[in-house]
Amino acid sequence: MNDMTGAGDDALALLPELLLLIGAVGGLLLGLWTPQHRQWRVRVVVLVACVASAVTAAVGLAGEDRRVFEDLWVIDTTTGVVRITVALAVAVAVWLVSASLSGHPRETEAYVLMLLGALGAVALAASADVLLLVAAYLLASVPLYALAGYTKDARATEATLKYYLMGAFAGVLLLVGAAALVLAAGSTGYADLAAALPEAPAPLLAIAVLGVFAGVAFKAGAVPLHFWVPDVTAGTAPAMAAYITTIPKLGAVAAAFRLVDEPFADVPLDVPLLVAVVAALSMTLGNLAAFAQTEVLRLLAYSTVSQVGYLFMVVAVAGRTELAVPALAVYLAGYALTNLGAFAAAAVLGHARSIEEWAAAARRRRALVVGLVVCLLGLVGTPPTAVFVGKLAVFTAAWDGGLAWLVVLAAVNTVASLFYYLRWIAPATVAVPTGSPAADGSGGHEVRTMTTREQALTAPPVTVHALAAASLILGVGSGAWLAVALP
Repeated sequence: MNDMTGAGDDALALLPELLLLIGAVGGLLLGLWTPQHRQWRVRVVVLVACVASAVTAAVGLAGEDRRVFEDLWVIDTTTGVVRITVALAVAVAVWLVSASLSGHPRETEAYVLMLLGALGAVALAASADVLLLVAAYLLASVPLYALAGYTKDARATEATLKYYLMGAFAGVLLLVGAAALVLAAGSTGYADLAAALPEAPAPLLAIAVLGVFAGVAFKAGAVPLHFWVPDVTAGTAPAMAAYITTIPKLGAVAAAFRLVDEPFADVPLDVPLLVAVVAALSMTLGNLAAFAQTEVLRLLAYSTVSQVGYLFMVVAVAGRTELAVPALAVYLAGYALTNLGAFAAAAVLGHARSIEEWAAAARRRRALVVGLVVCLLGLVGTPPTAVFVGKLAVFTAAWDGGLAWLVVLAAVNTVASLFYYLRWIAPATVAVPTGSPAADGSGGHEVRTMTTREQALTAPPVTVHALAAASLILGVGSGAWLAVALP
């Protein structure tokens, strides 16, 4: 009887994940019996599941930290923050992508895959066992391969192939690392690994650490496993790119944080230095690559690579400072909001691929431009946006954790990133003389007018405004968010 009660309590502790799973299964079954022109019902089911999952996760934050299902699954502040952020981010992404999916013969399947990918991201964050980490990696990867190529055009097909091949390669490295951990420790649980790895042979330990982190770095889009990011982002619809570059990253960063904090905390290798180097390379190379981009989506793609660098700063000091968890909580939420907002702005004018085309098309849509400015300056870390508070918290945590050199490099990269964001902002905001070619919204060159169908398939501009406002509200009210996340 006690075993049954314990199992029931464990299942109840996973209610946010169960709601996502129920939403996926329920949406799939509903879609099978719903006519094509009424597939919006599936979207409603998915949105309700996401909101319900976020609410139950927020309630769960008030409870004590614990491990369930024989210590396989961790429920703590990190898991709670990822649960809430992922659920709400998926709801926003579903709303964004619904315009481009409307009428698609696989509309239902796309929504279901988005929920399953979100479930995989949460599982990455909550895993306390290497085998569960591998399963979570697959769940957070396979649905995204299908989502990346759902448009079935040439660019999407090429991007999906690259994504799949690199994902398969990273998955093999993850499996090799997991096997090395089992050989070194004779167990797969993080607690057992933490006790056994300090005595493991150094060569075997190096293979284990590098292999496991390769898989996590791929999901996060970190250097050197970032090459899929620009191709997939530019090859799929902007709204779907928002999902792919946001949701998996949340779970992967949290998974890396837990690995450094638990099983790799006392190993004889300098794991924090390894993570710090990856962070430095990601933020620097991401910025350098973004400078040369003329396409909106490729610029945002390399921007997400650089953002991983800042997120990995707090991973490098996991367990070395009490400021790490609050910094992670604020930055994950702020990044998700702001990145989705920037991609939403691109999705509103999805026909405009280059910066010049987007700026010309947006010249008569000042409210949209204002939302874009807030989101892009937010990604830089301009006050009072949420990313500013997150970066400040991350920099403080890294400094307190003994990585002053990384903080200085991150500050330089933050200033440098302003320049390529301004390359997008300036053409859209600069005033033009009346009577000039740019005054009519052409920007001095030919701009293709959206067809009626293209207008119907664009994301609603109100989403950009809402996300920009949410970024500002979270930045101003970050204290309240921390009070909820860290009771």
